[in-house]
Amino acid sequence: MTSRRDDDALSWDGDDDPTLDIGVDTSRSPIDEPVPDAAPAAAGEQPARAAAEPEPVELVEVEPERSAEQAGMGNVALVSIGLIAGAYIFFAIGWFIAGLRLQAVSGLLVDPVMYAAGTWGATLAGPIWFLTAFLLTRGSRTWVRFVALLIGLVLVVPWPFLQTGVGV
Repeated sequence: MTSRRDDDALSWDGDDDPTLDIGVDTSRSPIDEPVPDAAPAAAGEQPARAAAEPEPVELVEVEPERSAEQAGMGNVALVSIGLIAGAYIFFAIGWFIAGLRLQAVSGLLVDPVMYAAGTWGATLAGPIWFLTAFLLTRGSRTWVRFVALLIGLVLVVPWPFLQTGVGV
């Protein structure tokens, strides 16, 4: 047979830990058991060993419960969110450029400090909307996240930049 050294190579330290016992008797193998040739015993005359063994349990497929964590987004959703994030960045740049272009005209009507605050507020509105919508819809379905992001895109369009164009 095998020596103790060979058995040690096939086991881990702590395999004999009693806390790891799951209640299965592995001391005997099914190959060593004799196959009965005689007719089965009557229902009331079962051998002691057979009565001690648990009866086989039918396996029933059960649908796995939804885990608390939702599955990650797919590749298309990640790329789409990246494109939407890029649009928000371009909109922020558009608001900043439009604010700088209209600064001379607005100086006649609005205090320069208030105009600067409005320009920075308009510039940061897009990224703030994106982050807020992205974080608040973490537990929601993907389409809810996209609706919130697309609504923000419509709301933060840099109209002054689009109306004045790229010319000076």
